[in-house]
Amino acid sequence: MKKLIYLDNAATTKTAPEVVEAMLPFFTEHYGNPSSVYEFASESRQAVDKSRETIAKALGASKEEIYFTAGGSESDNWALKAAAEAYQAKGKHIITSKIEHHAILHTAAWLEKQGFEVTYLDVDENGVVKLEELKKAIRPDTILISIMFANNEIGTIQPVKEIGALAKEHGILFHTDAVQAFGQLPIDVNECHIDMLSASGHKLNGPKGIGFLYIRKGVRIRSFVHGGAQERKRRAGTENVPGIVGFGKAVERAVATMEERTAKERETRDYLIDRVLKEIPYSRLNGHKTLRLPNNANFSFQFVEGESMLIMLDMNGICGSSGSACTSGSLDPSHVLLAIGLPHEIAHGSLRLTLNEEIEKEDIDYVVDTLKGIIEKLRSMSPLYEDFMKKH
Repeated sequence: MKKLIYLDNAATTKTAPEVVEAMLPFFTEHYGNPSSVYEFASESRQAVDKSRETIAKALGASKEEIYFTAGGSESDNWALKAAAEAYQAKGKHIITSKIEHHAILHTAAWLEKQGFEVTYLDVDENGVVKLEELKKAIRPDTILISIMFANNEIGTIQPVKEIGALAKEHGILFHTDAVQAFGQLPIDVNECHIDMLSASGHKLNGPKGIGFLYIRKGVRIRSFVHGGAQERKRRAGTENVPGIVGFGKAVERAVATMEERTAKERETRDYLIDRVLKEIPYSRLNGHKTLRLPNNANFSFQFVEGESMLIMLDMNGICGSSGSACTSGSLDPSHVLLAIGLPHEIAHGSLRLTLNEEIEKEDIDYVVDTLKGIIEKLRSMSPLYEDFMKKH
C-alpha cells in the first residue's frame, strides 16, 4: 500500500495503542454492569469513577460535574435543549454564533420552532466573535450563550474567558463546545466561567462513541435520556465502560503530552502555512494567524474546486478535508467560510489540513509539492483562471 499521510485529525484521530490496551479488559474480563450490586461489577464501577476523576481534573472541575454521553453532538443537544427547557420561565432568548458546529446550529433551529428566539452573532474576517456585538445582543430574557472554544474548520480560538465573564456578569448560562479544543488547549472551567462544556473522545486519540458534558454544580438541567438512574439520574442507559475507560486514558495522555506535542504541531503547522502561502499563488489562509488550534491549517485556493482537489490528494495518499466531516458530503460551501466573508467561488476551493504529532516536515514537503502540482493541473483546466491570466 502507498504511504498514507493522514491530515484530517479534526474529523477523527487514531486511537492510541495505550488507550486500546486500557479498554480491552473491559470487553472480556471486567464486563460487569457498573450499576449492579455484586462485587464482580465493582471493577467496572471503579474504572468509570477513575476516568470521571481524570477528566474532571483536566478541566479544574469536580467529578460530580462530569456526565458521560455518546459524543460531542449529544452533549451539545443536551446542553441547549435541557437549558432551554429548565430556564424558559426566565426567558426564551439564546445567543450563539454563525460559525458553530451543526450540532449547535441545528439544535438552535429546532429550538426556534419550539418558540425560542436565537441571535446568531457575526464574526470578524478571522472568525472571532465580536465582544461588542455580544454585549449588544444580551437582553433581560437571555438565558443561554453558547459559543465554541475553537472552530473545527478554521481553527480560530474564541475569547472564551471574556465571553464567560460577560455571561456571569449578566447571570446568563454559558456553554462552550470544546470538542476541538479539549486535549489541545489548557482549559479551566472556573477561570473561564464556563457552566457547561461538551467534548468527545475520538478527537484526542480516544475511542469513538463516547463524550461528556460538564455541568457546573447548581445548574438546573433535566435528564436528557430517560429510563434508568445512571449518571446521577441525568442520562439513562448502561454506561459504555470500555469507551469511558479509553476516554479517561486518552485524556491522561493528552494532558501529560500537551506542551511538547502542541509545540511540535505548531512548528510543523507554521512550516506548512509558510510554504503554501509562499509557493502557491492566489492562496490564502483562513482563520486567525496566531490564535488558532496548534494543528489546524485551512486554505482557500482561487480558481480551484475543493472536491477535485481532495480526490487528487487522495490518489496521492493524502487525506484532507474541505470542511467539517459532518458536511463533507454536502456540495454547499462551508457556512464558516461564508461567515468570515469569503465569496462562494473562493469558499468552494478550500482545504483543511489538520496535523498530529507524528507528522514530520518531510511529510509536509511531500504534501505541498503534491498540492502545487494538483492546483496547477486544476487551474490549467479552468476557463476562469485562463480569463484571469489574460487580464493580468
